[in-house]
Amino acid sequence: MTGKHGCSQRSKTVDLRNGSTVTEFILVGFEQSSSSTRALIFALFSALYSLAMAMNGLIIFITWTDPRLNSPMYFFLGHLSFLDVCFITTTIPQMLIHLVAKNHIVSFVSCSTQMYLVFSMGVAECILLAFMAYDRYVAICHPLSYAQIMSRQVCVKLVSTAWFFGLINGILLDYMTFRGPFCRDNHIENFFCEAPIVIALSCGDPQFSLTTIFADAIVVLLSPMVLIVISYARILASILGRASSSGRGKTFSTCASHLTVVIFFYTSAMFSYMNPRSTHGPDKDKPFSLLYAIIIPMCNPIIYSFRNKEMKRAMVRALGRTSLAQSKSV
Repeated sequence: MTGKHGCSQRSKTVDLRNGSTVTEFILVGFEQSSSSTRALIFALFSALYSLAMAMNGLIIFITWTDPRLNSPMYFFLGHLSFLDVCFITTTIPQMLIHLVAKNHIVSFVSCSTQMYLVFSMGVAECILLAFMAYDRYVAICHPLSYAQIMSRQVCVKLVSTAWFFGLINGILLDYMTFRGPFCRDNHIENFFCEAPIVIALSCGDPQFSLTTIFADAIVVLLSPMVLIVISYARILASILGRASSSGRGKTFSTCASHLTVVIFFYTSAMFSYMNPRSTHGPDKDKPFSLLYAIIIPMCNPIIYSFRNKEMKRAMVRALGRTSLAQSKSV
């Protein structure tokens, strides 16, 4: 079985060298690792994926059902967790399957679809994080007008804007990645289809696609970051202008969770899509791919829940209701 699979993959590589068009890719990922290492990685990331799904699922449930968490901050947080669930589900299950399966082949369409979803969710999250920073700015700097400025209708429009631009931008980035013919080696040195690596496999000059994605990353990443920086600069000025040190600490603590998430997310995204082409490589790309593919979606709910007393109490109430329902059913 293994021999046949190896011959099949080698023959495809030979065909590609003779000028055939790529119809599928081979995700190398952790193929070079030993079976014991792959088993360890499988166990680790199965646990991390389960934890991320459970934590984000709990936040989605309590922010959408608990009447005490009806503020815009929790409305945005519920959508952030939903984005994280969608994001990790596009990459991690496939990685886990490939860790135990012999066949690491993905079709051209599957690779394109996965990349579109990764782009869309990533861009939507960038924009949503900026709106969350703006929400904190209005809450802290304009508390008397907060309910009017951040009404439910406005919040729905902001979340819809994040989703809309994410889905539209994903079409552009996906097209720029797959616009050229593919007739070179079809091995992707990662555990999922990632744009810089796939573009490098194109037959044509990849420079235009890479430049376009780089320019798009500047707009998509830096524009929301400008809004985040301005929001937090004004928040900081407002905090420092307050006489009470305890008031400063309480105000800043409400922003610390969001700021931590922003730093993690933007650092990994900038490394992946705003670095020169020469700096990309399997050893450098994989750690950052893992960071924003699983670690950040897992950390987001942990960061928010540990630093927020209302979230802790809501989680306890939700878990208590679940335990009570189970005991009654028994």
